[in-house]
Amino acid sequence: MTGTDTYTETEDPGPGGYAAARLRLLTEDARSGPPRRSALAGLTDDWLAGLFAAAAGPAKGVSLVAVGGYGRAELSPRSDLDLVLLHDGSDPAAVAALADRIWYPVWDLGLSLDHSVRTPAEARTTAAEDLKVHLGLLDARHLAGDSTLTAGLRTAVLTDWRNQAPKRLPELRDLCAERAARQGELRYLLEPDLKEARGGLRDATALRAVAASWLADAPREGLADARRRLLDVRDALHLATGRATDRLALQEQDQVAAELGLLDADTLLRQVYEAAGVIAYAGDVTWREVGRVLRSRAVRPRLRALLGAGRPATERSPLAEGVVEQDGEVVLARAARPDRDPVLPLRAAAAAAQAGLPLSLHAVRRMAATARPLPTPWPAEAREQLVTLLGSGRPTVEVWEALEAEGLISRLLPDWERVRCRPQRNAVHIWTVDRHLIETAVRASELTRRVGRPDLLLVAALLHDIGKGWPGDHSVAGEIIAKDVAARVGFDRADVTVLSTLVRHHLLLVETATRRDLDDPATVRSVADAVGSQSTLELLHALTEADALATGPAAWSSWRGSLVADLVRRVRGVLAGAAPDEPEPAAPTAEQERLAVEAFRTGGPVLALRAQAEPVPGGEPPGEPEPLGVELLIAVPDRPGVLPAVAGVLAVHRLTVRTAELRALRLPEDVDEDGTILLLDWRVAAEYGSLPQAARLRTDLVRALDGSLDIAGRLAERDAAYPRRRGWTAPPPRVTVDPAASRHATVIEVRAQDAPGLLHRIGTALEKAGVRVRSMHVSTLGANAVDAFYVTTGAGAPLPDADASSLAGMLEETLRE
Repeated sequence: MTGTDTYTETEDPGPGGYAAARLRLLTEDARSGPPRRSALAGLTDDWLAGLFAAAAGPAKGVSLVAVGGYGRAELSPRSDLDLVLLHDGSDPAAVAALADRIWYPVWDLGLSLDHSVRTPAEARTTAAEDLKVHLGLLDARHLAGDSTLTAGLRTAVLTDWRNQAPKRLPELRDLCAERAARQGELRYLLEPDLKEARGGLRDATALRAVAASWLADAPREGLADARRRLLDVRDALHLATGRATDRLALQEQDQVAAELGLLDADTLLRQVYEAAGVIAYAGDVTWREVGRVLRSRAVRPRLRALLGAGRPATERSPLAEGVVEQDGEVVLARAARPDRDPVLPLRAAAAAAQAGLPLSLHAVRRMAATARPLPTPWPAEAREQLVTLLGSGRPTVEVWEALEAEGLISRLLPDWERVRCRPQRNAVHIWTVDRHLIETAVRASELTRRVGRPDLLLVAALLHDIGKGWPGDHSVAGEIIAKDVAARVGFDRADVTVLSTLVRHHLLLVETATRRDLDDPATVRSVADAVGSQSTLELLHALTEADALATGPAAWSSWRGSLVADLVRRVRGVLAGAAPDEPEPAAPTAEQERLAVEAFRTGGPVLALRAQAEPVPGGEPPGEPEPLGVELLIAVPDRPGVLPAVAGVLAVHRLTVRTAELRALRLPEDVDEDGTILLLDWRVAAEYGSLPQAARLRTDLVRALDGSLDIAGRLAERDAAYPRRRGWTAPPPRVTVDPAASRHATVIEVRAQDAPGLLHRIGTALEKAGVRVRSMHVSTLGANAVDAFYVTTGAGAPLPDADASSLAGMLEETLRE
């Protein structure tokens, strides 16, 4: 559409006529968005072409060219006019006079003008020296004069851009990164710069430039609409303020929202944030692809020289069942079937976050298009993978955003939709609600060694502000939502109660510590009554700190931390009761007793692998066997080295230990009055692939016990061949002694990042220390191992305090290595 489509030829073609027509166009309520921007560009084209014709006539060798945003015919009400007067160099004086006759009328109207006068050669030289000039010329559009001159420049500029892409695209990427560091992320700012912030209009333009290079392309879905929405907001901002501004200031948001016909300023910001998220995610994907292509181009000639003709196969390293690493991204294995594996999206996301790698766009879109929904309640594996994803530290953010960009998060957690892109009009908060929840999980992942249930801490971090999408007190609303979500995710009734309590009272500690008299017993008692137990208090303390750290610099300080710690100490004293002793073991089942008798009679290990149905949360009858793992029962005569041997064999066979218990079982009197058999009851799962046969496990266990199987060597060889990547630095292991946990043994508690061979290392260290493991209770919660070992001296007595402390220190140092 051009100006002549709406405004008649008889109107005054001079500045006055253009100004009147422009004013009418900008004040028309019926026309806005792309039609108005196009009409404004067309009107301006006609006016400038008239100025050019009146000043120069049909002269050859000179043309007027629009570049940048004007070149794209995207004129907002207060946009600059970016113009180049292009000439062949034959008459510089005439061209200078022509420039004055065009520039001055523009200035007289008070319009902003970015102008230059150049020959095609000068334009190309300047573009080679100035990346921003080159970007503007990529959108060059002919307005008036010698069209062949303009066409020649366009062709040359595009050719230069494509030829120089390996050099210019890294420059452009660095320019975008520097601007993002300076301006921040558009989707989290309360007063964002629509153009300069990350995810803004400049980034959208950069993606167009990448596409023009033919080296890579941005994901197209939703990108044009996101860009249009930001341009619409900028139009409304220009009209509301009467200024050429790109910053959406707080005091102008209501007026801009009204200009766009939106409900309120929060609705406006959510739309802006959603659009920015689309552009930012497209940028992440595009720049990864640019890096991959450039690396491939740099390496391929050397590989071809070494390997001869032919293209080498791309290396694919397994990460989890159905998930592999390829070219620095996490992709689906060739045999993966998202349509038959509803846990695959969470498993792929957890593997990516643990490895510190991005999820490939193709993989995420394939899973979004074909993955079946999870059943309700979720299977145990899905719950474990969610916890692993949340506990992976900083890489969680990028992986979560990839899932969210394709709608997978809202499908997994429908309540997420209410907090997605929701602004927080509080100067203390630096994030939107959804990003704050993820940031809290990131902070909580650093505190998992402080709590006995890291899985509950991480899920509470994800849900603690989920009620902000509903009216009323968000803690009260959040408690109701948390109960529903926790039950759907598959936590049992007791855990659901803890999670809902944490969400309901996530502000209790900090508000009480800073606003109440802690010397008043009633204050401490009220907190104790609300919390209910020492374990919940421990979780609430960690959640309070993670929440504050994820809010912003003003929300947490050493002073606040000390007040909260003092309150926790006082509440712990109120909640303290009789210390629990080591639980009495349940009577052996018939199968366990049979295995024990067989182990006694054969003198070697006996084992059985069997599927074990996991009870449905809430106490209902068990359903189908869970894919989380199978039960492995091992009976072996009591002797040194059993624990490290069994754990090492499982690690060699790539079996992940989910839970494990070890205890000494007395044989029936009719078999042997003094005989003792060690019974190990483990839940294991294959890291990927299928489970090994029980006979093969037994053979390797026999070899491990007699010393003919070098477990340490096998594990070292595998690690050297397939180095395990870590995308973040996990919190250091923590080993403590619980002196009040048992009268009969010393309880050593280990909290560490789960890893292949971890239990083998612990068992080996305990064996070298010369202590006897009376019993153990091992659990893997996401990527966190939470283990308790009841150890005694060789004579069966608890360790002296000094020896216990020394053992804990030695074990912690071993696990740090």
